[in-house]
Amino acid sequence: MLIIFVVNGRADKKGVIDAELEKQLEGTSFKYEIYHTTGVGDGIRYVRIYCDLHPDDEVCFVACGGSGTVNEVASGIVGFRNKSMAIMAYEGTNDFIKYYPGRNFQSLADILNGEIVKVDIIRANDNYSLNVINLGFDAMVAHQANSMIANGVEQKTAYRKSVVRSILGHRINHIRVEADGQMLNRRTLLLCNMANGRWCGGQFLCAPRAVVDDGLIDVCLMKTCSLVTFLRLLGPYEKGKHLDDRFCLRHLKYCRARHIRLSSKNLIYLCLDGEITASTQFEIDILPGAITLVLPRKNEQK
Repeated sequence: MLIIFVVNGRADKKGVIDAELEKQLEGTSFKYEIYHTTGVGDGIRYVRIYCDLHPDDEVCFVACGGSGTVNEVASGIVGFRNKSMAIMAYEGTNDFIKYYPGRNFQSLADILNGEIVKVDIIRANDNYSLNVINLGFDAMVAHQANSMIANGVEQKTAYRKSVVRSILGHRINHIRVEADGQMLNRRTLLLCNMANGRWCGGQFLCAPRAVVDDGLIDVCLMKTCSLVTFLRLLGPYEKGKHLDDRFCLRHLKYCRARHIRLSSKNLIYLCLDGEITASTQFEIDILPGAITLVLPRKNEQK
């Protein structure tokens, strides 16, 4: 099997990842290649082109970076046989791997001696999400923060400013959500998560009951509310207690679904594993077992 390391090519990431990879690859004898991405979406293009040109080759693509790199590799291998992926997480913002505690996603040796599992992936029109799709307030935070970061604002500062702006201007979102034929809201919402994994935003346990291989999307829609109510909801939502909290349950709808339809007269900004896409309508489906994932071996508990 050929192993291809797909490395986040951003200048502030590339050097750190390359140095760690070089150290771990020293003395190994397996066949491998290293590819550095050149910008947003380049990882998807590279992986898909490689899979098209080598349809019968058995290849494992190792995503080296954060949530965006993982998303691009997963999106690239969807639909191709003999192709798998692994994750070497060098950044603290990688939310998907939090589903698998007790595994070292920074150890190449643990990955090479790991286990193979099948996991689901979510498709939204022509885009994919391995972890969580955010809609409404959460998506607007990410959208505005990404714009600030692209203009040179430091990441933490960008997110803080974006949260404040979204609290003031994006608590009411005119988007309709239909899950397996059932309307979850009439006209507006605060936010909605459609989850395969459990964590988003680096710290929010937004989908505590989600299972990555059950063939279902966990859907949690929070209704439009006042600022005071929103602030009260935030604590339980961050800790993953919102689905058991009586106050929170009065302000949300939760279900599991295989198909979700979003519609609006305005552009809907959708955040897929941190990447933004926009349309006035989305058809969202779960693709059961579509991703072959190589997990690092599980560390024995002492």
